[in-house]
Amino acid sequence: MSVEFGRASTDKDLREILELQVKNLPDQLTDEIREREGFLTVSHTLELLGRMNEVCPHIVARANGRVVGYALCMHPDFSGEIPILRSMFEQIRLTLSPAKTFIVMGQVCVDKEYRKQGIFRGLYFTMKEVLSDDFNVIVTEVDGRNRRSLDAHLAIGFRVLKKYQSDGRDWYLIVL
Repeated sequence: MSVEFGRASTDKDLREILELQVKNLPDQLTDEIREREGFLTVSHTLELLGRMNEVCPHIVARANGRVVGYALCMHPDFSGEIPILRSMFEQIRLTLSPAKTFIVMGQVCVDKEYRKQGIFRGLYFTMKEVLSDDFNVIVTEVDGRNRRSLDAHLAIGFRVLKKYQSDGRDWYLIVL
């Protein structure tokens, strides 16, 4: 099976991102699956995903013409769009040097059938490669309860900038 990495460029790409997202939200998963496989925190609308994509196209992995993984590109201009992410943007402002230009990786997900095949790493490698001329660093945060995601990010080179609490949760602000 061949997987190709690139940028989201069509409404079909965006709809397939949302289909994958819905399948991996906490209310769609058992406690055991959330613990073992990880989970997503934020649900996007097609409209917001499209506006984000117009500013900085999302990174996708495709197999057989279908999106099987994605890393969302969230430009700082969208810092006020998703309430649960506002505290992350505030922490970035407090922690990251103003001299650094950054993009937020707004969410990463790989279809269950395609996990453990290097797609997670490939999404970030592609993101870093295509955005390096415009941004010094990629920043994201991980819910402290999502150990699988935190471990996966640290394994590919992210480092913890800060641990903080918001919305009754522990968050890890991490940077690549």
